Amino acid sequence: MISAISAFLQYLKLERNCSPLTLKSYHEDLESLQEYLRDRCGGVPAITEITIVTLRGYVAYLHECDYAKTTIARRLACLRSLFRYCSREKLIDANPAAALRTPRIGRRLPHFLSTEQISKLLEAPPANNPMGLRDRAIFETLYSAGLRVAELASLNIENWDRDAGIVRVKGKGRKERVALIGKYATKALTRWLEVRKPDPKAPALQQTAMFLNKHGRRLTTRSVGRLLEKYLAITGLDSLTTPHTLRHSFATHLLDGGADLRSVQELLGHKSLTTTQIYTHVSTRRLQETYEKAHPHSASRQKTAAK
Repeated sequence: MISAISAFLQYLKLERNCSPLTLKSYHEDLESLQEYLRDRCGGVPAITEITIVTLRGYVAYLHECDYAKTTIARRLACLRSLFRYCSREKLIDANPAAALRTPRIGRRLPHFLSTEQISKLLEAPPANNPMGLRDRAIFETLYSAGLRVAELASLNIENWDRDAGIVRVKGKGRKERVALIGKYATKALTRWLEVRKPDPKAPALQQTAMFLNKHGRRLTTRSVGRLLEKYLAITGLDSLTTPHTLRHSFATHLLDGGADLRSVQELLGHKSLTTTQIYTHVSTRRLQETYEKAHPHSASRQKTAAK
């Protein structure tokens, strides 16, 4: 089984062109299965010895460990992908994962910031030193273009077409798309590039990075998360906010402003419109809250009047 997993991960890397983060996730999920098999079977059996009974035992174990339904669903999806690959490559005669059922999971509405909260965050970094200008440019770009944090970290200077107001980014599956850059982000990026100083000893790929750390090398996704945490503490904004929250806020504010769903789908780089539709639920919820507070015949206003 170990050799089959190794071949599967190579397939994801070379043929499916999966990102390092996706590969890491697959590796961790498959390592979880192997740990279960070592504990319950005394070792990892051959891929041909895995049956539906084995996999159902693993699923029961995940439930016993009280893993979240989303985690269990992700691990089951990983197993299905592995065994589909093994079946296609003739490593097994039948797919034991085909009959596995995924637990029902309700879709949680994405966390987002209001326009006032976004303004508070964007204005938090100081504008009188290079790192403050960099942080402003980071937040403005995340919010203006609706980028994922990995897309932001991988940006190079040549990806930005200042005249056209766009950046070319590589999204999930290394698929390239064009994201729009507004005037506030353009101003912030321009000011940052005026003070940006790459490490001359760094490799060429490091020197061309749009965003650098204090040592003049490419900023990592983890570093972006840490600097956001710093500004959340300064501003007193919700500590649940992550770099991805700015992407959620981007989509929600576009729909609130009247943008059509297809356009938002294109701007986010979503493959399926269903993924984008979650933001319509966010906007609907906000309308309901406004209605409950403002309409004289709403349920909440009626209860207040009764008191």
